[in-house]
Amino acid sequence: MTIYDITLPIHPEMLHWGRKPEVEIVESLADGDASNVTRWRLGAHTGTHVDAPAHFRDGATPIDEVSLDSLLGPALVVDLTHVDGDVEPCHLEKSGAAGHRRVLLKTSNSGGPLKESERAPRWVGLSPEAANWLIAQEVELIGIDYLTIESHHRTDTWDVHHALLGAGVLILENADLDAVPAGEYDLACLPAKLVGADGAFARAVLTTRD
Repeated sequence: MTIYDITLPIHPEMLHWGRKPEVEIVESLADGDASNVTRWRLGAHTGTHVDAPAHFRDGATPIDEVSLDSLLGPALVVDLTHVDGDVEPCHLEKSGAAGHRRVLLKTSNSGGPLKESERAPRWVGLSPEAANWLIAQEVELIGIDYLTIESHHRTDTWDVHHALLGAGVLILENADLDAVPAGEYDLACLPAKLVGADGAFARAVLTTRD
């Protein structure tokens, strides 16, 4: 079995939207304590994470209540590294995404902006039209390789988030797909069970069997 860990490492200098993670040493063997204990200050959307419908709609499903059926199972990684700007329906159609419940978009973000420690001025995101195409295809989870699936020029209206989450489509963001070839895999994506939360950081892996 081949395993691809598509999870970003979490640390204080990592790429982050807003305030970065903070780590406090609570106990340490070096100071004579019985064990090493740290306290981490993290946002729910730190690193590789899943957006729940509650992220953009009060009263919608929080992350601890989303269906695990959408987070575990066959997934298609599509190579869209040639796309500059928005991912459009034509790109998804040509990639063969139709008919798949879980789709991960490998873009030029993986080898570029995702590797930087600060937010880039522009990145590849999803267009509202492509979001509606995914909804029509009954996709349950859509992933992308950056801080947000929203295009850099739509972070004032968040049209894609409103469309996808409003339709109950889960969004996986900050998936590191740089070393993952396009193709079919089994996805295991388990966000932390934060009660009532709008999202949660997750450990996400893709596996394939020979």
